[in-house]
Order: sequence, then structure tokens, then C-alpha cells
Amino acid sequence: MIRLLIASPSAVVRAGLEALAASNPGWQVVGSLPDLSGAEALQPDVALAALPLEEIHLSTSSLPLVLLTSEAQPAWSLEALQRGVRAVLPRNVSEAQIAAAVEAAAAGFSVLDPRDLDALMSSAAPAVEPGETSPLTERELEVLRMLAEGAANKIIAWKLGISEHTVKFHVASILSKLGASSRTEAVTVGIRRGLVML
Repeated sequence: MIRLLIASPSAVVRAGLEALAASNPGWQVVGSLPDLSGAEALQPDVALAALPLEEIHLSTSSLPLVLLTSEAQPAWSLEALQRGVRAVLPRNVSEAQIAAAVEAAAAGFSVLDPRDLDALMSSAAPAVEPGETSPLTERELEVLRMLAEGAANKIIAWKLGISEHTVKFHVASILSKLGASSRTEAVTVGIRRGLVML
């Protein structure tokens, strides 16, 4: 059973999402709110939201969030992922696609519109010159995969039982080895090289 929180400033949108949730027997709506304030107190497994990006804060990044938006484009989606959003979907997607994104987010996966993903992947620079290799250690691979899930350094440190300083060291090493200038670019390169599975 997936405990679902619905969030939107529009009562009409919330009603529509509640109707969608009611048609999925494996879901239980634990709250329907105009925003995400107080969301974690309801202990949802996933939040399904139609909110402006500026209302998504890192304080909610531990909550898997499926975001419906009319503004989806690669740069916007990239910022949403950096804020901890697990799935970014245009508002005109089907009910089946929304349901699939909620299920994926509950399972720990991230979801992007294929057009956004293609744009992000094509913008990533080659990690190394042809013929060169710069393999990541097993620990670095673990950290990279958690970065792909949108986990903050503090969460990564807690999950791996290491200090935040050590996490920062691993992130710096990953960026260097993958030739990336940011965490997001490292994840994109990792996806292209098959180091991170979506």
C-alpha cells in the first residue's frame, strides 16, 4: 500500500488527483493540501503535487515527490531534480503515466519526460578521451547512485555510515573522474556510461 499525499493550491486539481488515487486500490491518500508544509508529519510514501518549483524546498527532499507541471523543459527539470524531486511530468500526461511515476518514485526511481532526458544526456560532455578509462571505486559508485536519487550529502553519509566530509571527498573524486562540473552533470554522465540505471 502506497501512502500518497496530494498537494496543489487548486482545489479542482486536488479533486482530480484524489479521483485518480481512488481508482488505484494499492494507494491510500493520507492528505490533500494546498502546499507541502506539514507534509512529512502525515508520513506519506510519495507526494503527488502540482506546485510552482519555488515551493519545492530541500527540506522536503527526503519525501519522494512526483511533480506535475506545465513548465517542463530540460533546465527546469534539472533544477527540480536538484531540489529533490523524483519525477517531473507535464500536466497533459495520462492517468496511467502518473500512476507509473508514483509507483516508480515509491520504489526509489526517478522519472523524466523522454525529451528532457535526451536533452540532458546530449548536453553532457564526454567523460574521458577515447581509449582512456577512469573507473570509479565501489564506494564512489554507491555515492553516484545516491546522487542520482537526489540524496543530499547528509543523507548519503547517514546511509553509508560515513561522515559528510568523506561524502564531499567522494563527490569531488567522482566529478574529477567523470570530467563533470556539477553533481547533476556527473549523474548525467553516469547514466550515459551505464553506471547509473534509471
